[in-house]
Amino acid sequence: MAPVAETKEPQDYLEVLQSQRGGFSFELCQRNAYLASKASIKPPTAMKSGTTICGVQLKDAVVLAADTRATEGPMVADKNCEKLHYIAKNVFCAGAGTAADLEHTTQLMESQMELLRLATGTQPRVCAVVRRLSSMLFKYQGYVGCALVLGGVDVTGPHLYQIYPHGSTDYLPFTTMGSGSLAAMSVLESEYQETLDVEEGKKLVAKAIRAGIFNDLGSGGNVDVCVITKDGGQIFRNYEKPNERKFKMKPPTFAKGTTPVLKEDIMKLVTVEDDVVMRT
Repeated sequence: MAPVAETKEPQDYLEVLQSQRGGFSFELCQRNAYLASKASIKPPTAMKSGTTICGVQLKDAVVLAADTRATEGPMVADKNCEKLHYIAKNVFCAGAGTAADLEHTTQLMESQMELLRLATGTQPRVCAVVRRLSSMLFKYQGYVGCALVLGGVDVTGPHLYQIYPHGSTDYLPFTTMGSGSLAAMSVLESEYQETLDVEEGKKLVAKAIRAGIFNDLGSGGNVDVCVITKDGGQIFRNYEKPNERKFKMKPPTFAKGTTPVLKEDIMKLVTVEDDVVMRT
């Protein structure tokens, strides 16, 4: 039988200081390995999530896009969820990863940017949002499942960033993320140009998301598009519906008496007399 690691009590102030220094503790690794091998306790594993998101930077705008399928393991939890998130009037982001983490992280960042705007009296810059998101995600070492394509337009022009769950960032003219990112990237790499206008950019990102929807099982549903300019951002919900249902099955009708009624009780719970309800 393998020995189980024991917790050591600090003896003096130096050991107390050493125990409070932080960092990763390996004391329970031996215990966890013993429980996994002998007690048939499986350690938690990461659940694979599926999404296709992308963004392109244009001359005077940024265009983001995302699919609308939310998965719960092998099941489709929502066919029309929203993956484009508001952060500020001039900053939006598309999110891939854990839905709850994305919702709370973007709401937290929205609150912080509004407080920053009120404190400074100026519009927040895109690099400020990226710096705060990067610092927060790095602090949690990837355990907050947020993969973001963030775009915005400030006084210095349009900007497009890619933010990974561990906190690393990239500044790119076009990018994709999620399980369908390879299919979407093949479209952007072949058709992206710096001279595209807003309408051409919307069509390009929609085509990239369609490539992810049709070539990745974790992506599906409709195509949402967001356009950010110096005047603000606008989300085009269900910009395209490539998987629209052609017909709906009529609900089945059953003749009266198909299901036998064994017992029927009618209970009179309230009586109404002269607009006064009398409870019985």
